[in-house]
Amino acid sequence: MESLALNTEVRLAVAQCFRTLTTSTDTKDVITTLQTLHSYLDEGPEGRTTSVQRAEFRRAHFTRTLQFLVSNIQADWLRSLTAAQRTELWDGLFLKGPPEQALLVLMEGIGELRASTNLDHLVSITEKFLQSGRLAELLWSYCLETGPSDSPQLRETLLGRIVALPDLAANRLHPKNKPLFLPQQYHPLLATAMLTALERTCQALKDGTDCSLTFVAQTLGKVCIQGHSGLVLAVMAPRLSACTRSDMVWQRVCWKLLENVPQQWMESVLTGLVQAVSGPDALGRIIGNLVLTNKKAQYVITHKLLLLQYKYETRVLRIVLGYLAADRERRPLLIQVLRSVSQAWANPSAVKHTSLEQQLYVSKALLLSVSLLRDSELQELCSELLQCMLGGMQSHLDSSVVRIRRMGMVVGECLSSRMDINNTKLKFEYDQDEESQELLSLMTPIAGDEPEAELANGVDSPRETGETTPSTHNVSSQNKSNTEPDSDLDSDDELTPYDMSGDQEKMEAPPPRYLRDCLETLISSEDAVRVELSLRAAEGLVRKNVFATREISVQLTKVLLHMEDKYSINSFLSLRQATMVALTVTDSISVTQYLTTEFYSLNYSLRQRLDILEVLALAAQELSKPINEKRNPSMGIAASTDLTLYPGDNPVHWRQVVEKRIQSKTKRIRKGSTQPPAEATPNRYAPVAGHFFFPLLSNYDKPQVTFDLLGGDHLVLGRLIHTLGLFMHLAINAPIAAQMGCALLDFVWSVRYHVDQMVRRGVLFAVCSVFLSMPSQNLLVDLSDQLFETRTWLADVAEEDPDADCRNLAVQSLVLLDKSLKKQLQDQH
Repeated sequence: MESLALNTEVRLAVAQCFRTLTTSTDTKDVITTLQTLHSYLDEGPEGRTTSVQRAEFRRAHFTRTLQFLVSNIQADWLRSLTAAQRTELWDGLFLKGPPEQALLVLMEGIGELRASTNLDHLVSITEKFLQSGRLAELLWSYCLETGPSDSPQLRETLLGRIVALPDLAANRLHPKNKPLFLPQQYHPLLATAMLTALERTCQALKDGTDCSLTFVAQTLGKVCIQGHSGLVLAVMAPRLSACTRSDMVWQRVCWKLLENVPQQWMESVLTGLVQAVSGPDALGRIIGNLVLTNKKAQYVITHKLLLLQYKYETRVLRIVLGYLAADRERRPLLIQVLRSVSQAWANPSAVKHTSLEQQLYVSKALLLSVSLLRDSELQELCSELLQCMLGGMQSHLDSSVVRIRRMGMVVGECLSSRMDINNTKLKFEYDQDEESQELLSLMTPIAGDEPEAELANGVDSPRETGETTPSTHNVSSQNKSNTEPDSDLDSDDELTPYDMSGDQEKMEAPPPRYLRDCLETLISSEDAVRVELSLRAAEGLVRKNVFATREISVQLTKVLLHMEDKYSINSFLSLRQATMVALTVTDSISVTQYLTTEFYSLNYSLRQRLDILEVLALAAQELSKPINEKRNPSMGIAASTDLTLYPGDNPVHWRQVVEKRIQSKTKRIRKGSTQPPAEATPNRYAPVAGHFFFPLLSNYDKPQVTFDLLGGDHLVLGRLIHTLGLFMHLAINAPIAAQMGCALLDFVWSVRYHVDQMVRRGVLFAVCSVFLSMPSQNLLVDLSDQLFETRTWLADVAEEDPDADCRNLAVQSLVLLDKSLKKQLQDQH
């Protein structure tokens, strides 16, 4: 009964204040009324109002009062106040009392008012609200649970206003938004408010006061799910890491905070946190054993961050796996992760159908997991790791992509070195690049924990240190050995070396002068010097004497194709290839017929078949270029400076001098070509393009004992399609281009969904070549039935193919197709 009477009393008093403000024209009455409203919000000793009345006003009438003030923001009684009085009495009401009610009313008013001074007034009050720490007061009030019990709908609305304040302000105030409302300033401010609330919570717990972190956890989760985890956790993570280092209360508060994050927002919080913390120990102090008690957190940490997403840096992998390995209770999860990652790495389907970036990411996770194993754990998992290593290496080495093969070699070396079975370690020969060096460095764990900030700022420094340390040690050991006294006994420094700079290598035999002599030497001679001389002279002799070349072109090509480097001749492969290219260019039809026939013959290695394709491709490129006559440069210079010694003897000379001076003094917007246009030369490739192209399409679907083009020989198939695409590209403007384009599209259509990405790249390159080289009118006439299906397939590849190069080639093909069709349609109109 007393509470009802109290409620009625406060309600009548507030209603009287509203009537006075609405009807009074006396400024003193307005000031007195506003002071009365302020008295309900005072925190000091009881004066005009009692504490019970103040609590009732805050509970039931504060929001209504603020809404009344906003609705009367244009009233005359407000204009009658001075600026100081308005700031103290009118603005001050928004900066006192329950902050959640004030924030909701302010955001509601900003959303309703149109652009005016009144809107600017509310915006300035909102700025003061944020700058005066009212957000921290709002969060702290929910930690203490001193406010009235609100409904879930009201709490969701409040969360939405707090988190989306930058978006709401930008939509309403653009382009006159305030800097404080921008995400770059507001979200760090919100993070600071959450830290303040957590700090007060720690102090309250030490003083024996119970607190709740539910609302702060919901705020953190909602701001992270909306994409602002980077800005918020960049402020919170370093502070939480520092506070939890030596304070167990802080650790318990952080653990409780993460436990109270709603499940639907847990992933965004954890993914942002693992990127913001400075090391695995900091992550362990902040989230504790959350992965053991929360299924969602366990799924994110042990599965999604490692196997489903691959956008994170290596530092994130170190933090996640180091966190799992740091605690005895979490180490079983590290074993579980190792099993799942090793299975993913060794899966042949994953090697074929996932992107190269994701395979690299999984390889890093595998090596880091193995490096964190203890010896006892390694012994238990040795058989599983061995099976993973053998199967995974086979899948990687079967790939036609160089990076994937190198990745399999590096991981195989690291795993065999770590397991050290019977003191046997794998060793491959490959070109080391930054990627392989990074993979090798992952087997050396980063030592040390604090200060973690230095580690976060320089993640790669330990890796670089680990790579340079052995070489530095070797150099120092060499220097030490060289400076020992015993080493001076055998020193040869006093002996003066002979000057051999002018020496020349003695040739035991003269180079051959006839091409047939080269052929005989390459066939029958066992003298390494004569074979080398013949091989080096062959290309020049082929190009110099065309008639002699055509007599023995096929025979010499056969010898070179089967020739092996028995004498370790320098640049053997390039010399052999250059001679075969010269033979193909000189006697195109005969040599091309032989090479294309032998490509599908028995008893050839894959290397020889690839050599055939390379020779044909290089020869076609050379034939498609115009013949450049080699002129003596000195002759051209002499001709240009051929002037008489006496200008007066030449009547035209003075005119040339005057014309040159006029040309040098005249400024022109555009200047034409000063050189005569290049003379037109016949295209040597166009008449023989069919001999290069069509024989390679004849037997591709006939498997042989040692060669299955549509089976396991993916590398040769990809190179064949790429070579055919090159032939198509070089045949632009040739009469046979339309026929070649139709045949090439029919061929590649059957392998467009091949599992090997190199084959798919070759298919897309061939399609690009068809659209680029085939006349646009032939595209519509000859390929009208296939264009729609081809366009649909290209769009599908551009969106869903796991390989980035395939997606780019598909986009280029679509652009070329649209351009060709558009040009043809314009020509018809």
